[in-house]
Amino acid sequence: MNADQIEGTMRDVAGKVEDAAGGLTGDTRTQMRGKVDQIAGKAQRAAGDAAETVRDFATDQPIGAVLLAAGVGFIAGLLLARR
Repeated sequence: MNADQIEGTMRDVAGKVEDAAGGLTGDTRTQMRGKVDQIAGKAQRAAGDAAETVRDFATDQPIGAVLLAAGVGFIAGLLLARR
């Protein structure tokens, strides 16, 4: 697990607690902050998952990773050169 996965999970859990606390006290603002934290936590965890997948691919297939990066760079260069 990387730092984004851990922090995302912690933020998601904290958001669930905040959402529940807001529901118990009737504080809709606290509930909304909790829901926002849950969404942000899930997004951060997904970013961590994606980074780990890319790292694993680059470790397992170094030539493929270099070729993929070169292709993406080439396409980005073509798109930016047209401006």
